[in-house]
Amino acid sequence: GWCPLSPTGAQTTQLLLEPPWRPAALWDRVTLTCQGSGTAGSTTWYKDGQRWGQQGRDHLSVTRSGTYTCDRPGTRRSPPVTVLDDPLVLQVPERALLEGDTVTLRCRG
Repeated sequence: GWCPLSPTGAQTTQLLLEPPWRPAALWDRVTLTCQGSGTAGSTTWYKDGQRWGQQGRDHLSVTRSGTYTCDRPGTRRSPPVTVLDDPLVLQVPERALLEGDTVTLRCRG
């Protein structure tokens, strides 16, 4: 799989979000996928900084709000993904946005 390099050359881990909207909302039935160059099936998940859920799986179905990260042996921990349990959330697409881009916002509740 594709894995970006950090400025220092260390391999990093990415946390993919489905559906791809940020901030993620618990009522959206969010699935997180840990992706990186470390060994597949050796993922460690963290919720609010503490080990969380079933270790080893590359996918996690989120059932509680919080801030999630993941890592694999030999890679750094992923950037965090926050999942909210708010009744009304204004969301933007997960992809990087540049000034001048046309963007669809989603207001859900």
